[in-house]
Amino acid sequence: MVEAASVAIALHETRPWIWDRLDDPVRQRIADWLGGFVGAVVNDSNWRLFQVITEEFLASVGAPHSRGEIDAGLARLEDWYRGDGWYTDGDGRKFDYYNAWALHLYPVLWARIAGPRADPALVAGHRARLRSFLHDHQHFFGADGAPVHQGRSLTYRFATTAPLWAGVLADATPLPPGRTRRLASGALKHFAERGVPDERGLLTLGWYKPFLPATQRYSGPASPYWASKAFLGLLLPAHHPVWTAPEEPGPVETGDVRLALPAPGWLLHSTAADGIVRLVNHGSDRLPPPPAEAQDSPHYARFAYSSATAPETPADRGPDNHLALLAPDGTPSPRGRIHPLGVDGARAASWHRAVLPGGGEGHRIETVSVVHGPWEVRVHRVDAPPGTPVREGGWAVADDTGPPAGRTGPSWALARRADGLTSALVGLHGWSDAEGTVATAVGQSAYGHHSATPLLTLPSHPGGTCLLVTLVVLSADPRVPVTGARVQTAADASVEIRFPDGARETVP
Repeated sequence: MVEAASVAIALHETRPWIWDRLDDPVRQRIADWLGGFVGAVVNDSNWRLFQVITEEFLASVGAPHSRGEIDAGLARLEDWYRGDGWYTDGDGRKFDYYNAWALHLYPVLWARIAGPRADPALVAGHRARLRSFLHDHQHFFGADGAPVHQGRSLTYRFATTAPLWAGVLADATPLPPGRTRRLASGALKHFAERGVPDERGLLTLGWYKPFLPATQRYSGPASPYWASKAFLGLLLPAHHPVWTAPEEPGPVETGDVRLALPAPGWLLHSTAADGIVRLVNHGSDRLPPPPAEAQDSPHYARFAYSSATAPETPADRGPDNHLALLAPDGTPSPRGRIHPLGVDGARAASWHRAVLPGGGEGHRIETVSVVHGPWEVRVHRVDAPPGTPVREGGWAVADDTGPPAGRTGPSWALARRADGLTSALVGLHGWSDAEGTVATAVGQSAYGHHSATPLLTLPSHPGGTCLLVTLVVLSADPRVPVTGARVQTAADASVEIRFPDGARETVP
């Protein structure tokens, strides 16, 4: 089913050179094969659009198809729309790059196949949503071209640029032509300079090098070739402004950005000095609605993701960008289902239930993230039994050349890569009894063979609800201080934060 949609798109877009020149018996055999979609039960996700695409192509060549299945697939897309250009990939809170290379892309390609058969109002709605999405999506690329490393199917790599081209194809982009090409060419260049394709000229199952923990159970040897969606711009003529206009810098290159994304429950902040994009996650857990079991995935369960790091992906739960209660044997509690509490301005918040082995329904952990420049301050209100250890992790930085250097002290820890990329964690409130440590790992990061994560561990929770406040830093700018942040708590349980540069924010 997956491949059928790609075959249908290819046959439509190359119609004068391939389909129109095929003999009738060959066309009939192709239509019979594609017709396997008619009446088929399709996974209730972006796969519904594969059926839409394939059957619309069958309609275009006069082959048997079901208009009802095409309409039902497009209608299901409406069920998943959450506003501001964002879809969830099926029921639940499943926000990731499938917004980019599927849920916005296929409606544009469907309209190209359908032509006059497409409802003009529906097409206009899709275009308006794509325009809104691209306003946000342009901020997901670092200055070095790296996309933010979050979600599944990341082995598709530069397919993240597909909606940039779709926006131009559908005249539904808010971006200047030069910025579209800068973002698209920047992503291609990022991977090309890091060994993609490999020495055989092949795309491997991984990010830079082969890295199977970044794949899914459905990933196969040819899966990385969905990256070909990055070349949709070649449908545009050579004289189009996206090819002739000078490239313009991406948003991360021209100034610091702080962007609230209420629909997915995300808060994005990037810094021009080091070109890093950071995504704070208080809304996407990739889980179907209850009563489905709340299982963690490292590419969805972390508090934050970035264009310069990847989550650690051991068989159990990695410590980076996670707050956990620790069982007596050291087993960390998962984040599980994320319950969003809102995103507004500089703040995003959610709560989750930390469940320990034999711990019943678990314990509520409420977290508010406040961002400013390269800094994030996390305000946790942690419910736990007395005596329970509590551990928080910062960003995992990774390097192929050797282990990042670690430094620690009372209530702080730091890991620094050879090129200066630094991850730091500083306890600002409630961590007075905590010692900082740096956890090292081998073969657990898509960004490098050696990785290191700064940690804070509170040896004994006092019981009831405990307030913990942490400064979390990821920066490649040597001028960024990791000390000097302060917090002050008030009688009404509000927390006033002073960042290292003196800026202030208040958490109610």
